[in-house]
Amino acid sequence: MPDRFIKLRAALLRRLRVRITRGGLLFSLAVILVGVAAGVSANNLLFLLLAAMFSTLLVSGFINRLCLAGLEMELALPEHICAGHAVMARLSVRNLKSWMPSFSIRVTGVEEPGGTPGILTMPLYFPVIPGGAVLGEMVEVRFPRRGTYRQNTFAFSTRFPFGFLDKTARVTLRHEVLVYPSIDPQPGFEDLLFTITGEIEAHLLGLGRDFYRIRPYGAFESARHLDWKASAHTGDLQIREFARDQERAVEIFLDRDVAHDQEAWFEQAIECCAYLAWSLSQQGTGIRFRSQQFDVRVPEEGDIYTILKYLALVYPQPGRTMEAPPDDTTFQIVLTASPQRFEELGWTVAHRVGPGDLPGRAG
Repeated sequence: MPDRFIKLRAALLRRLRVRITRGGLLFSLAVILVGVAAGVSANNLLFLLLAAMFSTLLVSGFINRLCLAGLEMELALPEHICAGHAVMARLSVRNLKSWMPSFSIRVTGVEEPGGTPGILTMPLYFPVIPGGAVLGEMVEVRFPRRGTYRQNTFAFSTRFPFGFLDKTARVTLRHEVLVYPSIDPQPGFEDLLFTITGEIEAHLLGLGRDFYRIRPYGAFESARHLDWKASAHTGDLQIREFARDQERAVEIFLDRDVAHDQEAWFEQAIECCAYLAWSLSQQGTGIRFRSQQFDVRVPEEGDIYTILKYLALVYPQPGRTMEAPPDDTTFQIVLTASPQRFEELGWTVAHRVGPGDLPGRAG
């Protein structure tokens, strides 16, 4: 009995969806009118015309069905994919019919349950796919959210030969795809990065033992390190800057202790983490990324994709144990729904980013 239900379910999933086009409606109306006229007048010529029109409908439906039969599809995706970012992939369609080509095939993405749009941004059209042939095209795909995609649904459709019927057959590709969070700047992210970059420079290129450079004096800076000779030469106050002893490194901490009503902000915090980590790594900054039960150093223990893979799968865990602050040799960035708790735990020198520091999504 279970096998019968499985076969029935598979058959239902493979069923064709048929939609009558405007041309099909007009032709059907013409068939009805000819049929009424033939019945009223008993004219043999009208009966012959009616038979020809019925035959045309039957042949159209049969050929329409054959065009969709025996089609398979493959989608070759790039190794690294970010949510919301369009990437190029290769879509290949194979015609398993060795003797009959398929004509006028259109490939589209299918909206997933829950209203999630399909990953194919634009339909793809094949005028003809010869029997036994494989045709491929580069297409643009976009995954709307982070996480693991285990199946994606597409649709083959055709109106060949006469355009009376638009038949659609769905095909599901079952392979696992890991999608990273978006690394594109959201509202407020670039301003936050600009602020943090300035604080990093002040922290990592602060006053130490090794001379770094002479630069213009900034407001509220200590006058102990003014270079009077350079100031006299330029006419403006100049300060001697020294490099710190430690390596250029930044720590990013993502707090997973988030209440259920703050999960939307948590998703935004994940995208902010991804954006900051990606941007800082492109600047050559060493990164230590931490969260509850996760700790990795880049580039010593992994690359930037190690962080993005973690962010692709991480989820809130209310009640998780708070982490103790590290030493102060790195510049610390904390993204948390409860900045006050981190301050009480000793993260006093960290740049804390809370719900009030990131604006809502545009649109």
